[in-house]
Amino acid sequence: MRIDALALRNFRNYDALNVTFAPDCNVIVGENAQGKTNLLEAIVYLSSARSPRARAEKELISFGKSECSIKANAFARNRDFLLEIGLAAGRRRKILINKVPAKKGSDLSDVLGAVYFCPEDLLLIRDGAAARRKFMDDALCQLRARYAQALSDYHRAYEHKTRILRDSEEYPSLLDTLPEFDLRMAQSGAVIIYYRARFCERLKEYAGIAHRECSGGREELGVEYQTVSTISDPLAPIETIYDQLRAHQASHAAAERASRMCLSGPHKDDIAVTIGGVNARQFSSQGQTRTAALAFKLAEREIYREITSRTPLLLLDDVLSELDPRRQEYVLNRISGGQVFITCCEEDRLGTLLSGKVFHIANGKVV
Repeated sequence: MRIDALALRNFRNYDALNVTFAPDCNVIVGENAQGKTNLLEAIVYLSSARSPRARAEKELISFGKSECSIKANAFARNRDFLLEIGLAAGRRRKILINKVPAKKGSDLSDVLGAVYFCPEDLLLIRDGAAARRKFMDDALCQLRARYAQALSDYHRAYEHKTRILRDSEEYPSLLDTLPEFDLRMAQSGAVIIYYRARFCERLKEYAGIAHRECSGGREELGVEYQTVSTISDPLAPIETIYDQLRAHQASHAAAERASRMCLSGPHKDDIAVTIGGVNARQFSSQGQTRTAALAFKLAEREIYREITSRTPLLLLDDVLSELDPRRQEYVLNRISGGQVFITCCEEDRLGTLLSGKVFHIANGKVV
């Protein structure tokens, strides 16, 4: 898959941009705050209808403007695609795929897939559990439409249940509605656990290989999926996981009502990471955590390739400058076989190391 051409209008700091890309490597050079990351953000949005940075879609619209658009000519699944997204303040977004309205944002993932790696991802190992849940969610939402729907359903039910428990002291009758939301959370939660467990099995394999190679065989990376304690086997069928979640909910119902909090569920899942058998979050060095984070992101690309038989777009946002030369070389030697976008402040040696195009960005324009 690839993006051949991209057009932005009133997107972030881009008033109007029209650019054509190389099918292999595209190096985007510019000083800080010129629009390099914004360009990659637009590409990620084209693959998922989700921004890796913005909390609200209105943040994507240029300051002082009321609407913006993202358009791309793409090639995937042996055919051409025209992808169009329109965002407007106070209105629902419009997504067209070959001029046909998309039913949901995740339809874009059927056309394009992307693995996005930014400097914040280097903290993936050291950050709290929410960062690792987000890593699983971002990867799986592109790969499994059923997972994306279950995640959305779970979040809605969780928010309702949280409000009910919080307000139950003032409005006790609200508790009568809890069983309905417990049921919804168990149904969608079982799907989430099922897919996360399988994802982590593949992550363990691919990230382990990548970490071993990057560390010169000196260290072993361990990955273990952690979910609700009463789930005896996260790799079990969804029906089995559902039954165990329902039993868990029943045993914790009194405690939840007393604390007025939703105490357990896949919203508290985590990935336990060890290096040489030692807890990586607590005891690994900065270099070790960066190597582990690198391994996670490179494994994500391999998992995508294994499941779909297609190579996703790879976007490296100023990551190489955060890595030492040995890790830089490791990454650069493993990005072939698909379209890649790399941002950096100085062209340095990237332009000579990688075939493709070099773009210079200044003030939201290609110069």
